[in-house]
Amino acid sequence: MFSKVYGKVVNYIKEDYKFIIVLAIILFVGLFRLPYNIYAGGGIIDIANRIEVKDEYHESGSFNMAYVKSVKATIPVYLLSYVFNWERESIESVKLDENDNPADMWKREKIYLDEANNSAVISAYTKAGEYIKINKELLQILYIDKDTDTSLETGDTIIKIDGKVINAFEDVKLVLKNHEIGDKIDVDYLRGDKEGKGYFTIREIDNEKKAGIYLVKLYEYEVDRDVKINFSNQEGGPSGGFMLSLAIYNRLVKEDLTKGRKIVGTGTIDKNGNIGTIGGVKYKVMGANSGKADIFFVPEGNYEEAIKFKKEKGYNLNIVKVKTLDEAIDYLRRS
Repeated sequence: MFSKVYGKVVNYIKEDYKFIIVLAIILFVGLFRLPYNIYAGGGIIDIANRIEVKDEYHESGSFNMAYVKSVKATIPVYLLSYVFNWERESIESVKLDENDNPADMWKREKIYLDEANNSAVISAYTKAGEYIKINKELLQILYIDKDTDTSLETGDTIIKIDGKVINAFEDVKLVLKNHEIGDKIDVDYLRGDKEGKGYFTIREIDNEKKAGIYLVKLYEYEVDRDVKINFSNQEGGPSGGFMLSLAIYNRLVKEDLTKGRKIVGTGTIDKNGNIGTIGGVKYKVMGANSGKADIFFVPEGNYEEAIKFKKEKGYNLNIVKVKTLDEAIDYLRRS
């Protein structure tokens, strides 16, 4: 029985080997991944289902985040990028060093998202005059230098260093000050929901004692009106922070800033309400235009590029430059 089946397979291959080769080539060309990301247009996301605030007020219009559509490059997609003038970004160009890997790069994007959400809540509650108390800083590992001797990983949250509770950057500096280059320092950390113990060795970097571990600051806070923020596992990055803050603020106050309008925007935000620049602004302009935005907020640092692209495309889009959350709120009140 086996010999008969085997014989049929061999005969089929002999008779149709050209078809099989062509099929294999098509599959290879269509599925083989090149070391590039391709940026091809943008879109908008309604924030309505992303946030939930206790005793919230609801908007008559909508707040929307602009985003860039990014795909992994296959050979056909890479070639099409030249036809449609899509942007190509080498994976190597976004690595921080040769040891940087896609898993750590994605962890950073999630950390940036957590930081943006954190800052959005603090800035919105502060502006709305709602009770919010910051209890302590949480220091999370954003990146580890390739030459650092450590057992820690990107994404770990630092609990203790050298047996001392760490609540701020200054606590880390104090530990380093009391040790010498080459000292191996014990670290208690949180990885996911599990605590662990690790270490790092102090190095000399730019004539200073450092760990070669780069941290981002998050905050542990308490509020009277609980807020829930819902993002999927496929979402990351900091550029939605500003619009998230604006949407949370609108849920906290009786005044409806939307007035029935579709408001789109992009930009990072810090806990003091300062709006920062972002990348890929022209694709976000495309998203705002195709989404029929009534207002498109862009950070001051991206404004000239956004206006230039709008004119090139002939879009009838109301682009508004903002530097702070206060400015955005004031504009919506006046307009």
